[in-house]
Amino acid sequence: MKILLIEDDELLAQSLKDYLESENFEVDVGYSAEDALDLTFENQYDLYLFDINLNGESGLQIVQELKEAEDRTPVIFITALTTLDTIAEAFEIGAIDYIKKPFHPQELIIRIRSKFSKPKEELLHYRHLELDPLSKTIKVNGRLEPIGEIQFNILQRLIEKRGEIVTKQELLDMMHNPSDVALRVTINKLKSKFNIDIKNIRSKGYTLE
Repeated sequence: MKILLIEDDELLAQSLKDYLESENFEVDVGYSAEDALDLTFENQYDLYLFDINLNGESGLQIVQELKEAEDRTPVIFITALTTLDTIAEAFEIGAIDYIKKPFHPQELIIRIRSKFSKPKEELLHYRHLELDPLSKTIKVNGRLEPIGEIQFNILQRLIEKRGEIVTKQELLDMMHNPSDVALRVTINKLKSKFNIDIKNIRSKGYTLE
């Protein structure tokens, strides 16, 4: 698992990095919002560990910006702030967990593994793709790839019903601004991005063999 850790306390950041790597995680470290945006632009990660109380932009603001860019990477927040408002905002923008400072590094390991040790049957597999319906993430040949929520939901339905026709109306109902053109564009993006053959069954819908 590849993790991005953003923590402005450099001593704590290095300590956590060393501990995580001793547990066989791959870890990149940044200390600011600028580092976070640069590293997420250059790399794909399986998990973000972001401190909320950073100098400048908060961890919450960083995740909101990434979410607006359709980055759905799961995030666990590290925080000394435990007000209900802060916790609520963290989960509203997509946190899968948070951990309160101070904490023992082993607690962090336990939380990470509890979130990602899912039964295999919860995952959807199709050729070189692995979809996780719980976190709305997709891996291509084992590497996490960015995908928007609508694209994910449409691809999930096609995989769940592979070999069957998924009606056009069923797919349109998943879109925020549905139209025939928007659906065709979305299908073409999925075909191109993931190198899969989605067939258009005239007047009926789409199917994935």
